[in-house]
Amino acid sequence: MRTAEIRQKFLSFFESKGHQIVNSSPLVPGNDPTIMFTVAGMVQFKDVFLGNERRNYSRAVTSQKCLRAGGKHNDLENVGYTARHHTFFEMLGNFSFGDYFKRDALHYAWEFLTSPAWLGLPQEKLMVTVYATDDEAFEIWNKEVGIPSERIVRIGDNKGAPYASDNFWTMGDTGPCGPCTEIFYDHGPDVAGGPPGSPDEDGDRYVEIWNNVFMQFNRDESGTLHPLPKPSVDTGMGLERLSAVLQHVHTNYETDLFVDLLQATARETGVPYNQETPSLKVIADHIRACTFLIADGVLPSNEGRGYVLRRIVRRAVRHGYKLGQKGLFFHKLVPDLARLMGEAYPDLLEGQAFIMAALKTEEEQFARTLDNGMALLEKSLEGGKRRLEGKTAFALHSTYGFPVDLTADICREREVELDMAGYERELAEEQARGRAAGTFGAVTQVEYNGDDTTFDGYEHSEAEARVLALYKDGVAVDSLQAGDAGMVVLDNTAFYAEGGGQIGDSGQLCGASARFEVSDTRKVKSAVFGHVGTLASGTLKLGDAVSARIDSGKRLATARNHSATHLLHAALRQILGTHVQQKGSLVNHERTRFDFAHNQAVTAEEIVRIEALVNQQIVANHPVGASIMKQDEALQAGAMALFGEKYGDEVRVLKMGEFSTELCGGTHVQRTGDIGFFKIVAEGGVAAGIRRVEALTGEGALAHVQHMEQEIRAATHLVQAQPGDLVGKLEKLHAEQKALEKELAKLRGKLAASAGNSLQEQAVEVNGIKVLAATVEGADNNALREMVDKLKDKLGRAAIVLASVGDGKVALVAGVTADLTGTVKAGELVNFVAQQVGGKGGGRPDMAMAGGTNPAGLPAALAAVAGWVGAK
Repeated sequence: MRTAEIRQKFLSFFESKGHQIVNSSPLVPGNDPTIMFTVAGMVQFKDVFLGNERRNYSRAVTSQKCLRAGGKHNDLENVGYTARHHTFFEMLGNFSFGDYFKRDALHYAWEFLTSPAWLGLPQEKLMVTVYATDDEAFEIWNKEVGIPSERIVRIGDNKGAPYASDNFWTMGDTGPCGPCTEIFYDHGPDVAGGPPGSPDEDGDRYVEIWNNVFMQFNRDESGTLHPLPKPSVDTGMGLERLSAVLQHVHTNYETDLFVDLLQATARETGVPYNQETPSLKVIADHIRACTFLIADGVLPSNEGRGYVLRRIVRRAVRHGYKLGQKGLFFHKLVPDLARLMGEAYPDLLEGQAFIMAALKTEEEQFARTLDNGMALLEKSLEGGKRRLEGKTAFALHSTYGFPVDLTADICREREVELDMAGYERELAEEQARGRAAGTFGAVTQVEYNGDDTTFDGYEHSEAEARVLALYKDGVAVDSLQAGDAGMVVLDNTAFYAEGGGQIGDSGQLCGASARFEVSDTRKVKSAVFGHVGTLASGTLKLGDAVSARIDSGKRLATARNHSATHLLHAALRQILGTHVQQKGSLVNHERTRFDFAHNQAVTAEEIVRIEALVNQQIVANHPVGASIMKQDEALQAGAMALFGEKYGDEVRVLKMGEFSTELCGGTHVQRTGDIGFFKIVAEGGVAAGIRRVEALTGEGALAHVQHMEQEIRAATHLVQAQPGDLVGKLEKLHAEQKALEKELAKLRGKLAASAGNSLQEQAVEVNGIKVLAATVEGADNNALREMVDKLKDKLGRAAIVLASVGDGKVALVAGVTADLTGTVKAGELVNFVAQQVGGKGGGRPDMAMAGGTNPAGLPAALAAVAGWVGAK
């Protein structure tokens, strides 16, 4: 049974049991800062388990894309060396949200696995584990399903802490959790390994294929377990592991999907195909992770998720290097993967060209340093050394771009001990260096268990409401007094809560004797709005009636910018290509800021075309309409979902004529003509493969253009140009400047030659080396460099330092003739002088520059040069 068929059978089985088939969510969790990647099928349902979100179904089934390559859930180091570890994998899961619990979950699992109508696995080949104190699960397996007690293993807290067990599941340090029961398949006595819970359980004979998690608790930041309002079920079954069982092979890399990828990898690396080659397995695994990450909007960078992607790419490239492939190869595997998995994940086919380009760029960047880094590593391990010092590992990381886990990978292969403590010390000592994977901590939220807030702000700017909750310093209170800063939860509001890149509304809450100034609006839960601000006057109490009035001027300006953002997104895709994906946005009443995937700067000509296209849509005055649809239906109708956003089963679809259709919960104009005018004011790069455009609309755009016209008029007057001839006048002035610079360069050359003749006589001989250290009045860095070059030719075997002083600062240039650079290096020489005048610098062994801020120390510093050279 092929992998694609297994995936579909699972979905069909649970659909027949009343489950809603839900599409896989992206690898980047929507609006969840507590985890870096989607690590399990339940991630997209986290708020449902917590009771913060409601769906119109109580049973769901998915085949979820997952990634475990960072943070708590990290399988990266095991990939390629075990039978079943992967960075990217698919998790089959069925979920109950307060509907069925343990009994139905276990019966469903057993029926799907053993029924001849579905998978038909032999019952005697299966065994299960349960949490040590979960007698209910034990009884269901034993008494109802009929599994003999000797094939049921109780597993307690075997990981060093309460609830730290193979059979107590947690998504992270906080969040939903509960006991679980796992199902294992026995590959038979000819495969090494013992049953779960035994000393040799890590062998490959018994493989876990299904984990039934019983969501009963929510663990807070203190580690306390709070019972969930409705006990639920979360299951996960690795598709790759199940494929291995059903295809009668012992490792995931022998399944149909991986065999094809391994063959493609062998083709591109130029080695014979062999399923047992670890490097082939690493590359085949990593192309899946990298391709799906880029398809879901992540690009290589030096921080956060982008850095994890960079680590995976570089690990794959390094294994290609190990196989002898030193050319670019990794990106060429993308079409093979798209062919194999494109039917299930069409975005791989749609984004194939962009994914290949992103990977190729990263390969090229890493290739420039890989040879040098490997040379340093090889040299450090010469003579059969069995330990790599932490200082060397850090140099590989900071200088050559080697992630430390890549170095650790190589050390493990060669049975070399890596001094990780030393590496950590070096890392801690380096100042102002970004951390590898950012901080993904839990967001502290106020405790609220009341009614939801009804949002009435799409059509209205004011709402009559009642106070449901009050908070001061994050703690619930019964009242707020004048001057108190706090947050107010209402049962009804016209205030938009921050989301989708749009800032929250500001305004006022006015009661009978109180006025609360709202500076921001945020969501306490998915349907609970918190109005943040300060009580300007009076007393505000629970239950008080208030009028919630937004700042209409800011709202309208924000709506213009948000609607323009949608037109900009569509225009970018039309002008630059459909690879453009939104990577982030910020919309407020002043401007819109839009980040998107694109591998090169947007040219001035392209900006003109984009502006023209957006303004054409504004002038066309298209109606702006919103409708509520099923998410699947909206996406099939062509609506675009935005990167990093989390959507429920039902979504709000915003349509602007036929030009733009996107999922969006923000506030917008009624017709595109209401935007007035659109003007791009900035474009630049914010990360590798990510560009940022900032734009203005309406009155803000008009004010910007008027300011630019004022500057043009002032410049025209300043250069005494005739109206309409500013560019011609500037071109003439530029040509004159170039001519003057050439003349100045000639004069500098003459000055250098003249000064060189007199300076040559000041050189002294030290151990057969001509040493010259002198001050040259009025010379800049360029003049000093020219003098040093000419003096090296005249003096022969020489070490030279020239200095000049201007505006209270010292400029230094050092030069060393080529025959001396093995012992006397210009960078070290110039630093020796610079440190005595309050500065530092560096450069090539034969030429280096520095600066300083203490001219008073210069005479003594130059006088010490001869002694420094003599000591070498």
